Amino acid sequence: MGKALQAGGRRQNIFLMTKVCDRDAKGVRKHLEDSLRRLRTDYIDLWQFHEINYDNDPDWVVEQGGLAEALKAQQEGKVRFIGFTGHKSPHIFLKMIPVHNWATCQLPVNVCDYHYRSSIREVLPVLAQRGIAAIGMKSLGGGNLASGGSIVKAGVCTAEEAMGYALSQNISTLVVGIDSEQVLDQDLKFAESFKPLTPEQMQQLEAKAKPFAGDGRLEFHKSTQIFDGPHHRCQHGFA
Repeated sequence: MGKALQAGGRRQNIFLMTKVCDRDAKGVRKHLEDSLRRLRTDYIDLWQFHEINYDNDPDWVVEQGGLAEALKAQQEGKVRFIGFTGHKSPHIFLKMIPVHNWATCQLPVNVCDYHYRSSIREVLPVLAQRGIAAIGMKSLGGGNLASGGSIVKAGVCTAEEAMGYALSQNISTLVVGIDSEQVLDQDLKFAESFKPLTPEQMQQLEAKAKPFAGDGRLEFHKSTQIFDGPHHRCQHGFA
C-alpha cells in the first residue's frame, strides 16, 4: 500500500484511514510511527482506536495515556481525525462515546443487528446527536450472512439487499470485505445502482431476519472472541 500511495502523486487524492491497537502512550506512538513508515506518508487522515470490545477499554484509553498521545500526534499534524471501532455490545460504545469528541465510530450495521445487541437502534441515534460520523461494517455479519446456514442462503435476503439495508441507515460510509476481484466487481455494481430502501422495504427485511437474528447465531463477533484480534485478547489476559 505504501508503494502504491507514493507512486504517481496518489496520496493527495486519497483519504487514508488506519487503526491503532495499543492503549498506552508508548504503544500508541510506536503504532503511529510504524504505520507512517509502512504507508510511506507523513500523516494519516483518520486514525481509529481498534476493537473497543471490552468493558474496560474506554477506561484504559484514558488511564494508560493512549488518547492523550493521539491528541499530541494530532497537534503535530501526523493525524487529522481520531475515531474508534468495535463490534461487541452497544453498552461499550455508549461508554466510549463521551470519553472524547470523536470524529468517527466504526460499528456493525446489518439486518440482523436490528434484533440483537443493536448498534442501529441504540448507538446510531447517539452518534447522530453528537455529530460523530458512523462508519458501518459487517453488513454481511462478518461473512456469516453469506455462508452456510445464513439468512442469505435461507432466502431471507440477497447480498445486495443486505448491503442496501446497511447503506440505507444513518451512516456516512460502509466498509465492505473484498477477497476477490469478483466480489470487488459485485460491490462496485451494488454501490453504483444503490437506491435507499424505503421504510417499508427495511421493515420487510427486518421481519424476515428476525427468526435467525435474535439469538446472535449469525453475529459471532458480538457473542464470542472468534473475531477478536490476538493483540487485544493478549492485552486483556486471554489466550
